[in-house]
Amino acid sequence: MPSAQPELEPTVPADALSAWVHDHADDYVDFLCRLARAESPSSDPEAQWEVQRLLAEALTDLDIAVARLPGDDTGGSLYARPSNPTSPYQLLLGHSDTVWPHGTLDEMPVTREGNRMQGPGVFDMKAGLASIVFALRALDALDRTPTVCPVVLVTSDEEIGSPESRRHIERLAQLAGRVYVLEPALGLDGKIKTARKGTGEMTIRVRPVEGATESSVVLELSSLVQRLNEFHEPERGVTINVGTIDGQKVDEETGARYGQLVADVRVPTRAAANTVLSAIEDIEPHTPGVRVDVLGGMNRPPLERTPGNRRLWTRARQRGRHLRLDLEEGRAGGGSDGNFTSQHTPTLDGLGAVGDGAHAAHEHICIEETLDRCALLALLLLDPPVAEADAS
Repeated sequence: MPSAQPELEPTVPADALSAWVHDHADDYVDFLCRLARAESPSSDPEAQWEVQRLLAEALTDLDIAVARLPGDDTGGSLYARPSNPTSPYQLLLGHSDTVWPHGTLDEMPVTREGNRMQGPGVFDMKAGLASIVFALRALDALDRTPTVCPVVLVTSDEEIGSPESRRHIERLAQLAGRVYVLEPALGLDGKIKTARKGTGEMTIRVRPVEGATESSVVLELSSLVQRLNEFHEPERGVTINVGTIDGQKVDEETGARYGQLVADVRVPTRAAANTVLSAIEDIEPHTPGVRVDVLGGMNRPPLERTPGNRRLWTRARQRGRHLRLDLEEGRAGGGSDGNFTSQHTPTLDGLGAVGDGAHAAHEHICIEETLDRCALLALLLLDPPVAEADAS
């Protein structure tokens, strides 16, 4: 366990930051409405540009230089930093893409009723994007400049595994002193995400050889499902779920028939990942006359509670107390881009919206509680650099 950190007094009164954020609640909601009404499914690169434009305008007004990093098959990323950057820097990380297809707003409009705002993407994670903008606006309004330079990266392919943006994420993480991930908090009680499972996908193909019949392929697939279940240990945080099974696949190049199953693999630690993946890769066929090929691996490594990550969490709890917030922590079952950054530098995830319903029809945020988190982010941005020993 890391040694206890001294309690640091914030460089600006927490009440002043909180008051500014809550006084601008209507502006926050209006900005979030515009972000959410710009539908941005991961599958449509051009749909990302309106969200990026809204963010770029808001950040440019704060004398933050904005650049677009184009993608080949995605909407690319938005990269922003102060016009006069200094070292060291801290990375604020978010994504503009959502799981919702075009036309979702017709059935699931963005609405506000009291403290509740709902609509596609408001929770995951356009409120997190709004919080980046309003935390920086609060610091600017109170004439406070972070000693650790804030750099912003907003990607457009997080929901599909970050295939193009990962290189930008990891490059920036390797140079950053710390990373704050604006994914939504965990549950309605708003737990900070201090751990996430690693996520992977394994594809196992069964090919007939030596004159085997199709029934041999199906028999082997059935056997594989049972053997994969032997590695499924939810009490240890290891889950393996077979999603699709197809006994009549056809190779487009050769015309040969084969069977295939795809398994979702989730693990809590790198050690568990190595053990489980090795076991799956070493699987041998039980059915005579077939060959087994194993493809795939981990997409996102686990976000673990490293010493550096624990120190960021301790600092967040301290800052929460200054805002009269009693923060709790939790482990998320799914991955985020914080899984990547945590391999390189201290990372704190789940600093975005408080609410519920990610990827579900009841997706919503609790406005007041989300504004509290925006003020928390602003306080965290003012913290001094993490000591070199803390980042180990």
